[in-house]
Amino acid sequence: MAATKKTTSKASATAPTSGKTARKSAASRPAVKEKMTKTAILAEIAENTGLTRKQVGAVFDELEGVIERHVKKRSVGEFTLPGLLKIKTVKKPAQKARKGVPNPFKPGETMDVPAKPASVRVRATPLKKLKDMAQ
Repeated sequence: MAATKKTTSKASATAPTSGKTARKSAASRPAVKEKMTKTAILAEIAENTGLTRKQVGAVFDELEGVIERHVKKRSVGEFTLPGLLKIKTVKKPAQKARKGVPNPFKPGETMDVPAKPASVRVRATPLKKLKDMAQ
């Protein structure tokens, strides 16, 4: 048991340093000139992390499942990807139908606005790290 604890502490001690070097090398790489496809994104992440494309795809699939469990009906309604973005649900109440509303596109005319049912919207908010990346 003591040997297991030592190897665990060694593994955890070396993990942060590899993460720092990955971040430094990401900053030194040139900017992307064209939008990447899902396949290209998976391939690049796999190449940079030393994982297979299948493993990276599995991570993305699991992340999708975690986000779904956070934002679906009767759940917490908020998910944070640390440092990058916050995804939350916003409940919009139903709106009643209105008659005789001024038409914003044709001044002087009135229009009827139909009723809208209650709905749930998904909002994604960028966090500090993501905002700093865009600077």
